[in-house]
Order: sequence, then C-alpha cells, then structure tokens
Amino acid sequence: MTRDLVTPYAKLRADTVARDRGLREKVTTLEAAADLIKDGEHVALGGCHMSRTPIAMLWALMRAKRKDLVVSRSIASTESDMLLAAGTTKHIITSWFSQGLIWGVSKVMRHHMEHKLARYEEWSHMSMGLRYRAGAMGIPFIPSRSMMGSDVSKELGADFKTMTCPFTGEEVVALPALNPDVAIIHVQRCDPYGNAQIDGLQFMDIDLAMAAKRVILTTERIVSNDFIRRTPDQTRIPFITVEAVVEVPMGCAPHECYGAYEPFFDHMDEYADITTKDPVKGMQDYLARYVYGPKTWSDMLSELGMEAVLDACRRGRSVYND
Repeated sequence: MTRDLVTPYAKLRADTVARDRGLREKVTTLEAAADLIKDGEHVALGGCHMSRTPIAMLWALMRAKRKDLVVSRSIASTESDMLLAAGTTKHIITSWFSQGLIWGVSKVMRHHMEHKLARYEEWSHMSMGLRYRAGAMGIPFIPSRSMMGSDVSKELGADFKTMTCPFTGEEVVALPALNPDVAIIHVQRCDPYGNAQIDGLQFMDIDLAMAAKRVILTTERIVSNDFIRRTPDQTRIPFITVEAVVEVPMGCAPHECYGAYEPFFDHMDEYADITTKDPVKGMQDYLARYVYGPKTWSDMLSELGMEAVLDACRRGRSVYND
C-alpha cells in the first residue's frame, strides 16, 4: 500500500508544470471546496492533534458523503474519530491517535481496528515529518534512523524498508515520500490568492503544502494582498500551491486556533464521556447532532453554544494581553 502513495518524480514534475500558477482569486465555499476532493484520494490534514485542525472542511466532506479517503496527519485526534465513524475513511496514517493525554487512547479508533473495520498505519512522529519533507523535495524516499529497533517497524511489515548507506556502509531506514492528492490546512489569515500566514507553531504544514498536488486553505479571515505584503516574512504558504480558499471563522472548533480561541474543554469532556461509554452509538449520536444536523457551519457553532464560543475566544486571545 505504501508504494501506491509514492509518486514518481516524472509525474510530480509534470503535475507541477501543469499547475495554474497565475495570481487569481480562489475564494469559494466549504461545499464547493469539498467537491474538489474525490472518493479514494489521499487527503493530508494540517495542524497537529487539537491545534489548527481543519474541522470545518472535514465537516463539509462528511456531509458530502465522501468515502474511502486515505487520511494522513502528524498526530490524529477527534477529527479522525469522526472520519472513521462517518465512513469517510478506512485508512489512517499517523504517529499517534488520541483525543488527548488526559482522555487516553481513542476508543473509536480501537473499535475500528480491533474489529478490522479500518487500517491504522503507524509511523513515528519524526518519520511522518520526514515523509512529508521527502514529498516536498520531490524525492521518492529519505534516509533516517527513526524507528530502528522499534516494534512499530514490525507492525508495518513489508512497508518498512532498510538500506545500506553508500557512504558509511551503515544500515538506515528508507522512509517513503508522502505526496497527498490534497492537503487541507487551516490558517489564521490569507489573501484571496492563497498567500497564507500562520501564527504560532507551524507543525508540518509548510512541507505538507509543498508535497501535496493541491491545497485547500480554510482561514479565520481573508485579508488583502497589501496586508500580506506588509509582513512578507510571516507568509508560510505561497499562492502557487493553493487551489481554493475558504473563509470560515472558528473553523477549527471545538479544537483550537492559536491566538484566536482555545479548545472547548467542556465539550471535549462530554465527547470523551459518550465515546467511552459506547464508541459506536456515541459517535453516531455525535455526528447526528454536530455534523448532519446543522445546515451551516454557523449552525454548528450554535450547537456548541454562545457561552462556550465566547469563553474559548477569551482564553485564546489572552496570549496578546501581556
């Protein structure tokens, strides 16, 4: 399966040359952006764990009934629970899968894996980053010592390969590149063309954007190109990689977006409670209320509650008060 996710350089080169790299506006809706993603494609998610998770875009994908997606992310959290329960994916590639340390390992993931309903492909955290880096560099693999001596390599079986270094004669791991069909990344701001600025930790998003064949950006706010040009050093993702831009305030809720809002901790406690009691019915009830029930993203935020929204924003913006 891994070799199917590695794109030959000639194809990468041809896809890159064929891209429309003109400076054009790319603003669209969640629904229209979801139409750009087809069943069976490899979709990589930006952010990490509960930070800058593109929940709104995934909400739209689940509502659009996408299926058989291969989903990769540096560290997976509740967004991947939802994708599994909704049938959007049956294959998760990541380094760790948990709602969070205080809540323990995902009960939803355990149910799907123990009942052979889906595949959980685990690599080390460094390996995930290096695989995206290889994809961004246009090389088929990257050598590393990560995971040598680990039982994780045994679980990967034939997908875990080693090679002899031609310079030292030492054994190293050959980590296969990841070139997603689509990367979905949430940012604090970008212009209509897709020049994106990220506050706080960047995680693997820059390599992710360069490795992917196309990028869908969701953003807290769309700003002018003049605004972006005032601080060009903060622009992390260039417009030439971006296919679509969607302005969606609170687009990570109930996860966090640095400088804008913190996680909705009470909501996450409730989520942990219902999925621990029954990971199947709990998830179906959760999806019915927060994904399939609301007609718009604003309606979904209303389900979270105005008091919870204001509290998350107050805590998130406190980083600027010193």
